[in-house]
Amino acid sequence: MKKDFNSGYLYLIALVSAMGGFLFGYDWVVIGGAKPFYEQFFGIAQQPYLQGWAMASALIGCLVGVSLSGMLSDRYGRKNLLITAAALFIVAAAGTGATDSFAVFNVYRLLGGVGIGVASNVSPMYIAEVAPTHIRGRFVAINQLTIVLGILSAQVANWLIADRVAPGASAADILASWNGQMGWRWMFWAGAAPASLFFLLMFLVPESPRWLAVKGKYTRAEQIFARIMGKAHAASELDSIKAAAQQSAASQAGLRHLLHPSLRRVLVIGVVLAVFQQWCGINVIFNYAQEIFSAAGYDVSDILMNIVVTGVTNVVFTLVGMQLVDRIGRRALMLLGACMLTVIYATLGACYFAGVKGVVMLALVVLAIASYAMTLAPVVWVVLSEIFPTRIRGAAMAVATFALWTACTLLTYTFPLLNSGLGAAGTFWVYGVICLAGFIFVRLMLPETKGKSLEEIERKLLSN
Repeated sequence: MKKDFNSGYLYLIALVSAMGGFLFGYDWVVIGGAKPFYEQFFGIAQQPYLQGWAMASALIGCLVGVSLSGMLSDRYGRKNLLITAAALFIVAAAGTGATDSFAVFNVYRLLGGVGIGVASNVSPMYIAEVAPTHIRGRFVAINQLTIVLGILSAQVANWLIADRVAPGASAADILASWNGQMGWRWMFWAGAAPASLFFLLMFLVPESPRWLAVKGKYTRAEQIFARIMGKAHAASELDSIKAAAQQSAASQAGLRHLLHPSLRRVLVIGVVLAVFQQWCGINVIFNYAQEIFSAAGYDVSDILMNIVVTGVTNVVFTLVGMQLVDRIGRRALMLLGACMLTVIYATLGACYFAGVKGVVMLALVVLAIASYAMTLAPVVWVVLSEIFPTRIRGAAMAVATFALWTACTLLTYTFPLLNSGLGAAGTFWVYGVICLAGFIFVRLMLPETKGKSLEEIERKLLSN
């Protein structure tokens, strides 16, 4: 049974749907490279509240997208929501780069954020619902791989598009340069090409067979399962879904059913893991790379190169994590990641405190990203896509993903405050304490889901 599936077709639909993750990564990170230039163009370089709004507008859009995507994906299907996300990415990429108005700039960033929120919720959920049990972790991790490829693509695009900035260049020099007038625009426009490809290819992808089965469209669901894993296993899979649906406490999808006592434990696990993935602190390295590497003694051009180094590390170790998630297991990898980050942050904080600069700091940052990329980054998305019952998976994923993006917004907003009040050393020590707390939570609360069908996981979690 383990080899009885159409790998070519499965990889095709997984990779296409995971393009939502690629655009999520690109759109989320591209602003970091454009930041030194659009801030001069819009005249906000000395206005921290407007700088924060430029960074946070997309995150607010994420919260809107996540809030809507759960209910809408349960009602209208996973495929239609991913097509909508692709359209939003196209509009956002084109509009953000074209405007001369800071207000309009933020409107398009908000629209792009809605696309990120939809894609971050629906893409991993879709892949989990089509992949066979024994390789589900690896396939859901494809979504995380495309996220980091999107991040790396944005970092490389920013590095290649931007002309080198002379050390000590003044704000006026940056504003008058090609970077300050056009370069930052092309950084955003470059995202329109993969967004258009995603939009077109999504029409070739089938609807989630599990969603079709929940809607009573058994014939079509069985046809899609048969193409993925053969006729015999398709019938067995469909019978399992029907049995799980009959035993489910929730008779309809919707947020109100998430308050049922049988779902509280699984919902708490999902929300805490989602928050932990953000509050472990790695994402501030991508959003505030300029500040972090400046504190370590690097100038603007070197910072752009260092960002590419961190992006390559992210991709390489995500591939490592994809190989480990179905071998070692979800719980073991999360414990390993939380432990490693606790130690690294303690060391990183000590080095900042001691005034260490240069390559040692870059090496510690790269080590932290490597640890995160092969553990918490892919595994949290795998667990979130597995633990919720099929009938309410869209709504439950929306709650967990909403918590994730709320945590990301708070992380993004609070880093400058922590960095100003506690310094870089104190800030990373705070993240280390959070990682230690995450280790304890995973050890006490998270069961292993490796090797279990979605329906088996549902029965186990709802019975406890």
